Parts: sequence; structure tokens; C-alpha cells
Amino acid sequence: MYAWRGEQAMNENDLRVIKTKKALHQALLRLLRTNTLESISVSALCREAGVNRGTFYLHYKDVGTLFDEHLHHLLKDLEESYYEPYRHVAMLDPSHLDPSTIRIFHHVKKYQPFYEIVFDKKSSLSYYYSLFEKIKGLMLESTSAPNEDSIDIPLVIAYQANAIMGLLIQWHEDGFTRSPEYMNEQLTNFLKMKNRQH
Repeated sequence: MYAWRGEQAMNENDLRVIKTKKALHQALLRLLRTNTLESISVSALCREAGVNRGTFYLHYKDVGTLFDEHLHHLLKDLEESYYEPYRHVAMLDPSHLDPSTIRIFHHVKKYQPFYEIVFDKKSSLSYYYSLFEKIKGLMLESTSAPNEDSIDIPLVIAYQANAIMGLLIQWHEDGFTRSPEYMNEQLTNFLKMKNRQH
């Protein structure tokens, strides 16, 4: 009985930590809409989150550490979402791609507040390039080299990554009004169309 009580207390503590971190992450995103990361103080962040400074320093060294954690979670989720179609087939063929296996637009919808900041024209370009480099890296890892000697792989990857970024920017400009499912279907259509031209 005593051991169970201790276990329960620890779980409650874990839930409190999760709740605190979530409040800090959400507060950071709200502040990033109108401030640069460098200009956000721990005091302002704690006021926005309704968390005291002592609690903040239990979990983070500074505001940058909190941002890094948010970006780490986001990029990990992006990676899992990007690889989802590859889990369903031995080899990915764009002409037979199932739109329901594409998860990248669901990922963007899940992290919409962050992507609204990334694609805001007033935001730091460093957020945009962090995302762009991650997408390029994922594409490079999953690309099998084409047979043609004339194909420059880094240029192909840059071209494809910019195509994805272009779709995301347009989706953002339209206020994310289209559903992730619709975006999946459109991307599938574009890939099939591109495939038919070869």
C-alpha cells in the first residue's frame, strides 16, 4: 500500500512537470509572434506561462534551451511523419503512392502555431532554414541515386525540398484552410503528374 502511494505521487509529479512544460512551450510560441527569441526574457516568459522563475530554472538553463527543446520535438515528429509512407512499401513509387500514408501535412497542422511563426515574413529566417535543412537531410537519406550520370543529387534535393516548402508556405498564406487530407491528395497528384512526364 505504501509503495503504491509513492508511485502515485511520482505520477502526479510527472503530470505536473508535463503541464508546466506545456505551459512554457505555449507561452514561448505566443511571445515569438511579436518578439525575437533573443529579446524574450525569462521573467516575461514566466509571466506569460503563469509559472515562477524557480520552476523555470528547474527545467531550463535559459529561454534558448526551451526553444531548442521545442524545435527538437518538432523536428523528431517531422522526421517520423516524413518517413511514414516508406513504412508501408518496400520501395516508394510515386505513381502508386497512397495519399493516406502521407503524414507531413498532419505534422504541420499539429504544430501549426510554430509554423505560423516560421512562415511569417517578419520572423527570423533562421527558423525557416532550420526546417529547410531538416527536410533536405531527410530527402538525402531516403533518396536512391538515379541512373543518369548527369543528375546532380544535391540540386535535385534542393529542388524537391523547395517544392515541399512552397506548398507549406502557400498553405500558410491561405490560413491553413485546406485539410491535411486535401494537401496529401494534391501532393500525390503532383508526384504522379511529374512521374508521367518522364
